[in-house]
Amino acid sequence: MIIVCRYRVKSLNGLLNQWGRAVNFVWNYCNDRQKDALRFGRPWLTGFDLNKLTTGSSKELGLHSGAINATCEQFAKSRSQHRRPFLRYRGRKSLGWVPLKGRDLHREGNAFRFAGNTFRVFYSRPLPEGKIKDGTCFSCDSRGNWFLNIVMEVADPPLRPIDQGVGIDLGLKDLATLSNGKKVPALGLYREAEAALAVAQRAHKRRRIKAIHARTARRRMDFLHNRAVEIAKAFDHIAVGNINASGLAQTSLAKSVLDAGWSSFRKMLAYKAVRHGARYIEVDERFTTQTCSNCGALPDSRPRGIAGLGIREWMCSDCGAAHDRDFNAAKNILRRGRATLVAGISVL
Repeated sequence: MIIVCRYRVKSLNGLLNQWGRAVNFVWNYCNDRQKDALRFGRPWLTGFDLNKLTTGSSKELGLHSGAINATCEQFAKSRSQHRRPFLRYRGRKSLGWVPLKGRDLHREGNAFRFAGNTFRVFYSRPLPEGKIKDGTCFSCDSRGNWFLNIVMEVADPPLRPIDQGVGIDLGLKDLATLSNGKKVPALGLYREAEAALAVAQRAHKRRRIKAIHARTARRRMDFLHNRAVEIAKAFDHIAVGNINASGLAQTSLAKSVLDAGWSSFRKMLAYKAVRHGARYIEVDERFTTQTCSNCGALPDSRPRGIAGLGIREWMCSDCGAAHDRDFNAAKNILRRGRATLVAGISVL
């Protein structure tokens, strides 16, 4: 299992800023060479080709050779993933980033050693035993704080026997409705910060604006982390509806959808379920609201379309069962998740 441990760096931030500018130079150099290959009809450069072109530049750039190699390889990988002939240049507005090879980072108590320098961090949690892999990097946020992201390979925990499952229906009024009847409220943190943000924006206080956005993001992530780990520990099988968050983010509901953090919540549930030996699966949520969870029918009395969004409770005309809209959808999602497991389809 691959996990990432993130620590805030509290020393040598000036050195990291210098390295970040050098990484940008290497990235832009790779982009220039790729454009040359396109201009003259040559084969596209691989990460190995770019490594050969940058050999010997470590001393001149003041950057560790492993960081240069990691930058070249990431450029080639990103270009392939995005299926683009070349990528954007990195400049002053780009957030700082210094990739490194896993073999070049060494533990030193509660600090870390890299390129002859010791980086002290806020050791908020112990680093598990395991191999440090490539993909480890230093990264900078919009406020200028540097973080060390360590990619670790650790042993997979054993899967728990399937005893208790839960279906989760994601929403806006309530972040999540569980099939056992419980609900996770949506805090609306961005809405809460809008007034202070508007004052700061009218006054053109950029540092204050960044601070408000950072605080809102931290509060949202902390809330989602806590709720996700509670669910992963409590249930052996987690089924979530595959609601199209990116599509709804293009509609008039965009602000509420992005403030809820559906995509982040599902990602957290997925990897926390693996860490705690549970099973996670996303199922098709179409018609889960309209299907009666008691008899499985699509009755005429079901809420339909946009006009039915305001209907929060309804009664099945076939069997007479009364339903809470979200609770009914969560139970249908759980049923579909169980059917997928029984069919033997991979859950991750």
